[in-house]
Amino acid sequence: MDLIQELNKETLGREMPQVKVGDTVRVHVKVKEGSRERIQIFEGTVIAKKHGGIEETFTVRRISYGVGVEKVFPVHSPSIDTVEIVRNGKIRRAKLYYLRERVGKGAKVKEKL
Repeated sequence: MDLIQELNKETLGREMPQVKVGDTVRVHVKVKEGSRERIQIFEGTVIAKKHGGIEETFTVRRISYGVGVEKVFPVHSPSIDTVEIVRNGKIRRAKLYYLRERVGKGAKVKEKL
């Protein structure tokens, strides 16, 4: 058990911003293409957070060319470079799965002032 705790402590050492459900975030992801590595930015609304500790994940949704795209990012993944919080959302739910059925202005999340 000590070995597992040591590994968790080592991986959890990197500090990430406190991402909450409803926030609009910009995730910088390292993408490896052949021998080169570049950073790709994925911006959208956080619709869910799951688990905790080392296996914590958050789901980001955005509309790209009229199609809804969702990506699940592990919080402590080495492929995530940075996470920027663009704006904080004012919500009253733990999961925002209802945004999947909404389009246009109905899919907006109010901003916390």
